[in-house]
Amino acid sequence: MNLHKKILIVDDEIINADFFDVMLSKLGFVVEKANDGVEALEKIKKFYPDLIMLDNIMPRMSGWELTKTLKGNPKYKEIPIIMFSALDDVKDKVESFELGVDDYITKPFNFSEVLARIRVVLRNREPPARESPSKLTEILNTDNFAAFIKSLDELDAALEAFSFDEPPLEKERLFHVSEILKKKIAPVRQRIRELHERIQKAASAEESFQAAEAAGSGAQEEWDQ
Repeated sequence: MNLHKKILIVDDEIINADFFDVMLSKLGFVVEKANDGVEALEKIKKFYPDLIMLDNIMPRMSGWELTKTLKGNPKYKEIPIIMFSALDDVKDKVESFELGVDDYITKPFNFSEVLARIRVVLRNREPPARESPSKLTEILNTDNFAAFIKSLDELDAALEAFSFDEPPLEKERLFHVSEILKKKIAPVRQRIRELHERIQKAASAEESFQAAEAAGSGAQEEWDQ
């Protein structure tokens, strides 16, 4: 996981915000702070964090209200949120999760635990590694691979050309050899089919990723306007 992730700390208790700013910055995170939900909305437009660490009880706009606002906005609903609260009631936790927060931590907290939860949330939101379709295509297009495919085709043709108009013992021997060779070829052809499927999936994933990037860029521009 890339530690140079952007984290927005939203807390009206300055000492808490400053503590996280110092500790997380030392670990390589890029940190911004906001004193309440209203200020956080403005910071999000410019900063677009990878994670929001959000206090629940704040003036002007509570953590719950900010969460509702963000989760109701398609431009920002995917930003993960870790909520802090002095409220340890199960009902409050359930309500927070139903609003869409990714984790809920009750004060007072241990920084090591908080850091572990931050890493888990960020790791869970990282997109799966994309396999380059160009690299897979390059494998299929190499001369060696093409020659390998050709040799399989020739072997298939040779098997089909086997003549079984031989004495019984010879016919049985040839049939046995033919079956062995066919069994050898089958897994190789299966591997080839799997490689083709990987190329198709990688190409599809690449198209989806590019479309998502374009949509995200357009959404960012629309919000900023």
